[in-house]
Amino acid sequence: MTTSDAPAVGVEALELFVEVLSVSEHGTGFYDRLSEAVCRLAHMRRAIIFRYDEALRRVRAVGAHGLRLEQFADAHVTVESAPIAAQALRSDRVVEVVGDVAEEFPREYAGLFPEPVRLVCAPMAAPGRDVGVILADRLLAAPEVDDAERYLLWTLGKAAALASVAGMFARQAEESTQLQHRIDLAREIHEGVIQRLFGVSMALDGEGDLAADARRRCAAETQSALTDLRSALQRPLGRTPRATQTTLIAEVDRLARLHPELGLHLESGDASDVPPGLEPLAQSVLSEAVRNAGKHARPTWVAVRVAREPGTFVLSVTNDGVSGRRGRAGMGLRLAALEALQTGGVVEFGERTPGTWQVRLVVPYDG
Repeated sequence: MTTSDAPAVGVEALELFVEVLSVSEHGTGFYDRLSEAVCRLAHMRRAIIFRYDEALRRVRAVGAHGLRLEQFADAHVTVESAPIAAQALRSDRVVEVVGDVAEEFPREYAGLFPEPVRLVCAPMAAPGRDVGVILADRLLAAPEVDDAERYLLWTLGKAAALASVAGMFARQAEESTQLQHRIDLAREIHEGVIQRLFGVSMALDGEGDLAADARRRCAAETQSALTDLRSALQRPLGRTPRATQTTLIAEVDRLARLHPELGLHLESGDASDVPPGLEPLAQSVLSEAVRNAGKHARPTWVAVRVAREPGTFVLSVTNDGVSGRRGRAGMGLRLAALEALQTGGVVEFGERTPGTWQVRLVVPYDG
């Protein structure tokens, strides 16, 4: 569909486009308002929006109108389980299915369509990025979806995708800035610390005893280098974990339902043990630990323990089913370890007893 053959868009739709492009995608109710607008402007009965969440590494429902969003909180939706979404994203057009649409969704949501409907799916896609989809329906007795409504839905999807991609670019710019800070840190350590210590080592490596003045100068240079090093290392060393809209305990429950074969369960602790400011980091470590358990072992159980010890928050994820020699940690755990360093914490992992593997996060916390 091109602009030249597109029907005229009403003033109300244009105002909505402006709102979509000007409001942060993380604003309160952003996707709920978009879903409501889809129903109002395209004359749909219900609408729901699914998008890929980079922080959680999964597709989740982010907004709805005419449906309870809570019933999709544990949804595991992929392009394989929702063929209509795959077709819309692949062809970059609004796809319509008329009649019985139960086969277009995972089995647990077939009850949402007890009667035949007109179901449409609009892609939220930008060049090189499939962001998500907008799904909407109307009863079969209602008029057919015309070209103007299809173009409106397609345009809304493009606008929402643009807002989402703009947010991604902003985050990438922030990460680029963090990378430059780390480069500056390395340069500062090299110029202000390593070179100074190199000079001290050269003086100490010489023949004969050092004069008192030389010893004092070496000591002063060493103390100065240590001071510069402490100052430099106070800067953030890793990426900042992104905010999340769920909790660690909820993620344990979700992952347990998603991977029943792992025997994942919360062995000790509760939601009150997890400091709110450490939720993103804890969830990142949990996700990587569970992923590694499923990838590198054959576990019959994965135990999660959460504790708030005096001055310390501790999360441990332990699994059985380890056989043979495990390789080096993957990139996910390494990045999580850098995140932990930024908070003054540490991530450690390894075989604790024969056949069991543990990932452990320890972060100082005085709250």
